[in-house]
Amino acid sequence: MIEITSFSNSRLKEVNKLRKRRHRDQAGLMIIEGYRELSRAMDAKIMIHELYYCPELFQQQEMDEIIDKCEQNRVQLFKCDKAIFEKISYRDTPDGLLALAPQISTAIDILDQLKENALIVVAEAIEKPGNLGTILRSADGAGVDAVIICDKCTDINNPNVIRASTGTIFSVPVIETSTEKTVKWLHENKFTVVATTPHTDKIYTDIDMTGPTAIVVGTEKDGLSDKWLNQNNAEVKIPMHGIADSLNVSTATTILLYEALRQRSMRIEQ
Repeated sequence: MIEITSFSNSRLKEVNKLRKRRHRDQAGLMIIEGYRELSRAMDAKIMIHELYYCPELFQQQEMDEIIDKCEQNRVQLFKCDKAIFEKISYRDTPDGLLALAPQISTAIDILDQLKENALIVVAEAIEKPGNLGTILRSADGAGVDAVIICDKCTDINNPNVIRASTGTIFSVPVIETSTEKTVKWLHENKFTVVATTPHTDKIYTDIDMTGPTAIVVGTEKDGLSDKWLNQNNAEVKIPMHGIADSLNVSTATTILLYEALRQRSMRIEQ
Protein backbone atom coordinates (compact mmCIF):
# COMPACT_ATOMS: atom_id res chain seq x y z
CA MET A 1 0.00 0.00 0.00
CA ILE A 2 1.22 3.48 -0.92
CA GLU A 3 -0.12 6.51 0.88
CA ILE A 4 -0.67 9.64 -1.21
CA THR A 5 -0.26 12.83 0.79
CA SER A 6 0.56 15.42 -1.86
CA PHE A 7 -1.55 16.98 -4.60
CA SER A 8 1.54 16.94 -6.82
CA ASN A 9 1.82 13.14 -6.65
CA SER A 10 2.42 11.72 -10.14
CA ARG A 11 -0.22 9.00 -9.77
CA LEU A 12 -2.81 11.58 -8.86
CA LYS A 13 -2.02 13.50 -12.02
CA GLU A 14 -2.29 10.35 -14.15
CA VAL A 15 -5.71 9.49 -12.72
CA ASN A 16 -6.98 13.00 -13.38
CA LYS A 17 -5.81 12.74 -16.99
CA LEU A 18 -8.15 9.77 -17.43
CA ARG A 19 -11.11 12.12 -17.15
CA LYS A 20 -10.48 12.79 -20.85
CA ARG A 21 -11.35 10.17 -23.42
CA ARG A 22 -8.12 10.64 -25.36
CA HIS A 23 -6.04 9.68 -22.32
CA ARG A 24 -8.32 6.76 -21.45
CA ASP A 25 -7.95 5.39 -24.97
CA GLN A 26 -4.18 5.87 -24.97
CA ALA A 27 -3.84 4.08 -21.63
CA GLY A 28 -6.50 1.48 -22.42
CA LEU A 29 -8.05 2.14 -19.01
CA MET A 30 -11.39 3.03 -17.50
CA ILE A 31 -12.31 4.59 -14.15
CA ILE A 32 -14.71 2.67 -11.89
CA GLU A 33 -15.88 4.73 -8.93
CA GLY A 34 -18.21 3.68 -6.13
CA TYR A 35 -18.80 0.60 -3.99
CA ARG A 36 -21.72 -0.77 -6.01
CA GLU A 37 -20.04 -0.29 -9.36
CA LEU A 38 -16.73 -1.71 -8.19
CA SER A 39 -18.40 -4.71 -6.53
CA ARG A 40 -20.21 -5.56 -9.74
CA ALA A 41 -17.04 -5.19 -11.76
CA MET A 42 -15.20 -7.57 -9.46
CA ASP A 43 -18.11 -10.04 -9.52
CA ALA A 44 -17.79 -9.99 -13.31
CA LYS A 45 -14.07 -10.83 -13.00
CA ILE A 46 -12.92 -7.44 -14.30
CA MET A 47 -9.19 -7.16 -13.61
CA ILE A 48 -8.50 -4.21 -11.31
CA HIS A 49 -5.12 -2.57 -11.91
CA GLU A 50 -5.11 0.08 -9.20
CA LEU A 51 -7.39 0.96 -6.28
CA TYR A 52 -7.54 4.38 -4.63
CA TYR A 53 -9.39 4.51 -1.34
CA CYS A 54 -10.21 6.86 1.53
CA PRO A 55 -11.48 5.26 4.77
CA GLU A 56 -12.78 8.67 5.94
CA LEU A 57 -15.39 8.55 3.19
CA PHE A 58 -16.49 4.92 3.58
CA GLN A 59 -20.25 4.65 4.02
CA GLN A 60 -20.58 0.98 4.93
CA GLN A 61 -18.57 -1.75 6.57
CA GLU A 62 -18.52 -3.91 3.43
CA MET A 63 -16.14 -1.48 1.77
CA ASP A 64 -13.28 -2.99 3.72
CA GLU A 65 -14.00 -6.25 1.88
CA ILE A 66 -13.10 -4.55 -1.40
CA ILE A 67 -9.72 -3.62 0.06
CA ASP A 68 -9.17 -7.19 1.26
CA LYS A 69 -10.08 -8.71 -2.12
CA CYS A 70 -7.77 -6.32 -3.93
CA GLU A 71 -4.94 -7.16 -1.55
CA GLN A 72 -5.49 -10.86 -2.19
CA ASN A 73 -5.36 -10.24 -5.94
CA ARG A 74 -2.19 -8.15 -5.56
CA VAL A 75 -3.82 -4.98 -6.84
CA GLN A 76 -1.72 -1.84 -6.30
CA LEU A 77 -3.37 0.08 -3.44
CA PHE A 78 -3.21 3.83 -2.86
CA LYS A 79 -4.54 5.24 0.40
CA CYS A 80 -5.68 8.87 0.23
CA ASP A 81 -6.92 11.38 2.75
CA LYS A 82 -10.28 13.07 2.12
CA ALA A 83 -8.99 16.13 0.25
CA ILE A 84 -6.74 14.03 -1.99
CA PHE A 85 -9.52 11.58 -2.87
CA GLU A 86 -11.99 14.36 -3.64
CA LYS A 87 -9.43 15.67 -6.14
CA ILE A 88 -9.70 12.52 -8.27
CA SER A 89 -13.37 11.74 -7.63
CA TYR A 90 -16.03 12.26 -10.29
CA ARG A 91 -18.81 12.49 -7.74
CA ASP A 92 -20.27 15.26 -5.63
CA THR A 93 -20.49 12.86 -2.68
CA PRO A 94 -17.76 10.23 -3.16
CA ASP A 95 -17.82 7.06 -1.08
CA GLY A 96 -14.06 6.55 -0.98
CA LEU A 97 -13.47 3.90 -3.66
CA LEU A 98 -12.06 4.44 -7.15
CA ALA A 99 -10.33 1.90 -9.36
CA LEU A 100 -8.57 1.70 -12.71
CA ALA A 101 -9.31 -1.28 -14.94
CA PRO A 102 -8.94 -2.31 -18.61
CA GLN A 103 -11.45 -0.82 -21.01
CA ILE A 104 -14.41 -2.89 -22.14
CA SER A 105 -14.00 -4.19 -25.68
CA THR A 106 -16.13 -7.02 -27.06
CA ALA A 107 -16.08 -8.27 -30.65
CA ILE A 108 -19.29 -8.74 -32.62
CA ASP A 109 -18.41 -12.44 -32.94
CA ILE A 110 -19.74 -12.99 -29.40
CA LEU A 111 -23.25 -12.59 -30.82
CA ASP A 112 -22.87 -15.98 -32.49
CA GLN A 113 -22.94 -17.52 -29.02
CA LEU A 114 -26.32 -16.04 -28.03
CA LYS A 115 -29.10 -18.32 -26.88
CA GLU A 116 -32.17 -19.10 -28.96
CA ASN A 117 -34.77 -16.32 -29.04
CA ALA A 118 -32.23 -13.79 -27.80
CA LEU A 119 -33.31 -10.27 -26.88
CA ILE A 120 -30.92 -7.53 -28.01
CA VAL A 121 -30.84 -3.76 -27.66
CA VAL A 122 -29.30 -1.75 -30.49
CA ALA A 123 -28.49 1.87 -29.66
CA GLU A 124 -27.52 4.03 -32.63
CA ALA A 125 -25.39 7.14 -32.04
CA ILE A 126 -26.54 7.77 -28.46
CA GLU A 127 -25.02 11.08 -27.38
CA LYS A 128 -25.46 11.36 -23.61
CA PRO A 129 -23.53 9.12 -21.18
CA GLY A 130 -26.41 9.17 -18.69
CA ASN A 131 -28.86 7.85 -21.27
CA LEU A 132 -26.50 5.10 -22.39
CA GLY A 133 -25.87 4.08 -18.78
CA THR A 134 -29.59 3.96 -18.05
CA ILE A 135 -30.22 1.84 -21.16
CA LEU A 136 -27.61 -0.63 -19.87
CA ARG A 137 -29.28 -0.68 -16.46
CA SER A 138 -32.68 -1.43 -18.02
CA ALA A 139 -31.10 -4.06 -20.26
CA ASP A 140 -29.73 -5.84 -17.20
CA GLY A 141 -33.09 -5.65 -15.44
CA ALA A 142 -34.97 -7.08 -18.42
CA GLY A 143 -32.49 -9.92 -18.96
CA VAL A 144 -31.18 -8.67 -22.30
CA ASP A 145 -28.60 -10.92 -23.92
CA ALA A 146 -26.47 -8.19 -25.50
CA VAL A 147 -26.34 -4.46 -26.18
CA ILE A 148 -24.93 -3.24 -29.49
CA ILE A 149 -23.67 0.33 -29.73
CA CYS A 150 -23.75 1.45 -33.37
CA ASP A 151 -21.87 4.46 -34.74
CA LYS A 152 -20.94 5.49 -31.23
CA CYS A 153 -21.05 9.10 -30.07
CA THR A 154 -20.53 8.29 -26.40
CA ASP A 155 -17.57 6.35 -25.02
CA ILE A 156 -18.88 3.29 -23.17
CA ASN A 157 -15.83 3.57 -20.88
CA ASN A 158 -16.87 7.07 -19.76
CA PRO A 159 -17.12 7.08 -15.93
CA ASN A 160 -20.57 8.65 -16.21
CA VAL A 161 -21.81 5.72 -18.30
CA ILE A 162 -20.54 3.32 -15.64
CA ARG A 163 -22.14 5.38 -12.90
CA ALA A 164 -25.53 5.71 -14.65
CA SER A 165 -25.53 1.96 -15.29
CA THR A 166 -24.79 1.36 -11.56
CA GLY A 167 -22.19 -1.15 -12.70
CA THR A 168 -24.59 -3.26 -14.76
CA ILE A 169 -22.38 -2.50 -17.77
CA PHE A 170 -20.30 -5.41 -16.48
CA SER A 171 -23.23 -7.86 -16.49
CA VAL A 172 -24.36 -7.54 -20.14
CA PRO A 173 -22.14 -8.07 -23.20
CA VAL A 174 -21.64 -4.68 -24.90
CA ILE A 175 -20.48 -4.61 -28.52
CA GLU A 176 -19.39 -1.52 -30.46
CA THR A 177 -19.70 -1.77 -34.24
CA SER A 178 -21.23 -0.07 -37.27
CA THR A 179 -24.89 0.12 -38.22
CA GLU A 180 -24.13 -1.66 -41.50
CA LYS A 181 -22.54 -4.66 -39.79
CA THR A 182 -25.35 -4.84 -37.23
CA VAL A 183 -28.12 -4.71 -39.85
CA LYS A 184 -26.40 -7.46 -41.85
CA TRP A 185 -25.95 -9.72 -38.79
CA LEU A 186 -29.54 -9.28 -37.57
CA HIS A 187 -31.04 -10.08 -40.97
CA GLU A 188 -28.76 -13.06 -41.50
CA ASN A 189 -29.84 -14.44 -38.12
CA LYS A 190 -33.55 -13.78 -38.76
CA PHE A 191 -34.17 -11.32 -35.93
CA THR A 192 -37.35 -9.30 -35.66
CA VAL A 193 -36.00 -5.76 -35.82
CA VAL A 194 -38.21 -3.38 -33.82
CA ALA A 195 -37.31 0.15 -34.90
CA THR A 196 -38.66 3.00 -32.77
CA THR A 197 -40.04 6.08 -34.50
CA PRO A 198 -42.91 8.51 -33.91
CA HIS A 199 -43.69 8.41 -37.66
CA THR A 200 -45.78 5.25 -37.75
CA ASP A 201 -49.29 4.12 -36.81
CA LYS A 202 -48.17 0.81 -35.31
CA ILE A 203 -48.09 0.60 -31.48
CA TYR A 204 -45.19 -1.23 -29.82
CA THR A 205 -47.54 -3.74 -28.15
CA ASP A 206 -48.71 -4.94 -31.59
CA ILE A 207 -45.38 -6.63 -32.37
CA ASP A 208 -44.56 -10.20 -31.38
CA MET A 209 -41.28 -10.01 -29.47
CA THR A 210 -41.18 -13.59 -28.21
CA GLY A 211 -38.73 -14.76 -30.89
CA PRO A 212 -35.22 -13.43 -31.62
CA THR A 213 -35.77 -9.68 -31.25
CA ALA A 214 -33.64 -6.55 -31.56
CA ILE A 215 -35.08 -3.34 -30.13
CA VAL A 216 -33.44 -0.45 -31.97
CA VAL A 217 -33.35 3.10 -30.59
CA GLY A 218 -31.73 6.23 -31.99
CA THR A 219 -30.31 9.59 -31.10
CA GLU A 220 -32.05 11.87 -28.65
CA LYS A 221 -32.41 14.62 -31.25
CA ASP A 222 -32.96 12.94 -34.62
CA GLY A 223 -34.07 9.39 -33.84
CA LEU A 224 -33.01 6.48 -36.05
CA SER A 225 -31.23 6.88 -39.35
CA ASP A 226 -32.70 5.73 -42.67
CA LYS A 227 -30.53 2.64 -42.41
CA TRP A 228 -33.16 1.33 -39.97
CA LEU A 229 -36.32 3.00 -41.24
CA ASN A 230 -38.20 2.04 -44.42
CA GLN A 231 -36.22 -1.20 -44.52
CA ASN A 232 -39.06 -3.70 -43.96
CA ASN A 233 -38.37 -3.60 -40.23
CA ALA A 234 -41.14 -3.45 -37.62
CA GLU A 235 -41.48 0.30 -37.04
CA VAL A 236 -43.32 1.10 -33.80
CA LYS A 237 -44.20 4.04 -31.62
CA ILE A 238 -45.16 4.64 -28.00
CA PRO A 239 -48.49 6.51 -27.75
CA MET A 240 -48.06 10.13 -26.68
CA HIS A 241 -50.95 12.23 -25.33
CA GLY A 242 -49.11 15.44 -24.37
CA ILE A 243 -47.37 18.08 -26.42
CA ALA A 244 -44.08 16.14 -26.64
CA ASP A 245 -43.69 13.86 -29.66
CA SER A 246 -41.21 11.47 -28.06
CA LEU A 247 -39.81 10.18 -24.78
CA ASN A 248 -36.26 10.24 -23.50
CA VAL A 249 -34.41 7.46 -25.35
CA SER A 250 -33.60 5.52 -22.18
CA THR A 251 -37.24 5.71 -21.02
CA ALA A 252 -38.50 4.52 -24.42
CA THR A 253 -36.01 1.64 -24.39
CA THR A 254 -37.17 0.55 -20.94
CA ILE A 255 -40.84 0.52 -21.98
CA LEU A 256 -40.16 -1.66 -25.02
CA LEU A 257 -37.88 -4.01 -23.11
CA TYR A 258 -40.47 -4.69 -20.44
CA GLU A 259 -43.13 -5.27 -23.09
CA ALA A 260 -40.83 -7.92 -24.57
CA LEU A 261 -40.32 -9.37 -21.10
CA ARG A 262 -44.09 -9.40 -20.48
CA GLN A 263 -44.75 -11.22 -23.75
CA ARG A 264 -42.05 -13.78 -23.08
CA SER A 265 -43.28 -14.40 -19.53
CA MET A 266 -46.84 -14.96 -20.77
CA ARG A 267 -45.59 -17.40 -23.39
CA ILE A 268 -43.77 -19.45 -20.76
CA GLU A 269 -46.88 -19.53 -18.56
CA GLN A 270 -48.97 -20.80 -21.46
